[in-house]
Amino acid sequence: MYLRWLVVTVLVFGAFSCAQGATVSARVARDEGGGNGTRAHENGNVVLWLTPIDSPSMPMLPPAQTSPRTRLVQKNKSFEPHVLVVPVGSLVEFPNRDPFFHNVFSLFEGKRFDLGLYEAGTTRDVHFDKPGVSYIFCNIHPEMSAVVIAVETAYYATSDPRGEITIRDVPAGRYTLRVWYEAALAETLNSMTREVTVSEDNVALGVLRLVSVKVAQSHKNKYGREYDPPAPDSPAYQHP
Repeated sequence: MYLRWLVVTVLVFGAFSCAQGATVSARVARDEGGGNGTRAHENGNVVLWLTPIDSPSMPMLPPAQTSPRTRLVQKNKSFEPHVLVVPVGSLVEFPNRDPFFHNVFSLFEGKRFDLGLYEAGTTRDVHFDKPGVSYIFCNIHPEMSAVVIAVETAYYATSDPRGEITIRDVPAGRYTLRVWYEAALAETLNSMTREVTVSEDNVALGVLRLVSVKVAQSHKNKYGREYDPPAPDSPAYQHP
């Protein structure tokens, strides 16, 4: 009886340890271009994700019942957070916590949608049902922008302000590593895509060296036209 209990315990513990996986890390080193480095606290919002290769036993996406509801909050005429990563199939809430109307839309890449005008204290949802990068704006306030990256994997993370990236519970195996950063050229990001192997002895993905470029801040409204100056007496806009 004791031997049977010991065998069951070992098997359960071993299965738990395998399921738990490894903690994988990487670090961002960003260059402003022209050889000018950046300060350590300016290396945030770099996204890294690992897609399993030829491993049907690995979960590509988290189970629907365990996927947390995520939010992209509108507050103080900005989106919080500016960069949001979600698994494909996620429902993202867009609550309006400003004392005036917003009109969130995305008509360029990734998920295309227009939530229309909605008032303070209300929210709208968007189902990100395919992979891609969605650039999010407000049709009333041109200074508002955000990015939602939908990925086909459960293993992803965003760098903190110091450039540290940590992905937990990654099973051993082969993965395709991909990187996204708003101020990097597409060619640069494509060149960083590579195959990596995660094991007990290999959990460090090294340094991700990125060269930043100046990103155009201006954009058109949802009609493809320039933004009109805000009108204080308009029902769609109210000074805070």
